[in-house]
Amino acid sequence: MTLDLLVFGPHPDDLEIGLGATIARHAAEGWRVGLCDLTRGELGSNGTPEERLREADRARETLGADWRENLGWPDRGISGDARQVDDVVRLVRKWRPRAVAIPYWEDRHPDHAASSRVLTEALFNARLRRYPGEGEAWSPDWVCYYYINDAGPISFAVDVSAHYDRKREALACYQSQFRRDAAGATATRLNAPTFGRLVESRDAQVGALAGVAFAEGILVKEPILRPHLLKDWSARP
Repeated sequence: MTLDLLVFGPHPDDLEIGLGATIARHAAEGWRVGLCDLTRGELGSNGTPEERLREADRARETLGADWRENLGWPDRGISGDARQVDDVVRLVRKWRPRAVAIPYWEDRHPDHAASSRVLTEALFNARLRRYPGEGEAWSPDWVCYYYINDAGPISFAVDVSAHYDRKREALACYQSQFRRDAAGATATRLNAPTFGRLVESRDAQVGALAGVAFAEGILVKEPILRPHLLKDWSARP
């Protein structure tokens, strides 16, 4: 079994915040999509690890992904030790994804930046024939970086206008994180009424720049090769 797209997130809800509608679009169009959370978010101010795992599974069903795995790394303990790197190598070599999406390497949350660094290193090791991890060497066609908290330069945008309600529904699965009126909830940035608007305004801005209602921005490190300067190849003479 292989995947078309494998998406990594540091904590349950991160990949939904940054790339939820893109995941939903790929799944709706028939691509095989897998999701992997690195930690259970046990240091979060609200929700238990068990609640967050249940919420993450409901969000997976909402987005239409084929499966979701949690590696159980310690929250605030994304260190890049040999075990963590080998966890990712094993997963990548097992599923052999065509594309991998990971968080952008700069973010206000230290775990988000650390996960980008560790995942980048592990993806490099996964392609080395003599690296002693499980499975045969595998290199995805490319690695795509997405934004969680912040926004920055992008290489291209994915039009997710038709799938944006799925992102809203997936985020709503995380009541422990985004509902301030839940019993015993602590006020945080995530459950402030403005947070959802912040996420949507970012995606709406990228969409407006691209001429659509909503879009999620992607950054890649290598040049994107095109055969010509004409925007629409179907209009060729």
